[in-house]
Amino acid sequence: MKIRRRVEGFTLLEMLAVIVLLGVVATIVVRQVGSSLDKGKVGAGKAQLASLSMKIENYAMDVGTPPADLADLLFKPDSAPRWQGPYAKQSELRDPFGHAFVYLSPGKHGSFDLVFLGRDGKPGGEGNDADVGNWQ
Repeated sequence: MKIRRRVEGFTLLEMLAVIVLLGVVATIVVRQVGSSLDKGKVGAGKAQLASLSMKIENYAMDVGTPPADLADLLFKPDSAPRWQGPYAKQSELRDPFGHAFVYLSPGKHGSFDLVFLGRDGKPGGEGNDADVGNWQ
């Protein structure tokens, strides 16, 4: 007399279904985390814009005019005998996405314009790609 044992376990089809389901869940989680990370970087970029604007204003108070170029915050220009810098670090001249800030002196909205170009690093855009200026 043969005794049949029932082998318990998962079938290949059940295993494939679980793997596909895990892949879908992982994709959703990665998208949510990626979007939150971009929002955080945009917020940090806005804060960095405000901080760099203050450093430009400190330079202007010492020298009498805003710098001709952002590099003047790092190294003393020949035309600025009252320079008391450095006013910024090299790393502060790039936004959290690695793009350079746009700087105009004289500016269209004041003595200088400083613009954070958002995630894409290009003028224009919406959402996380939107531009933010120091006059806003």
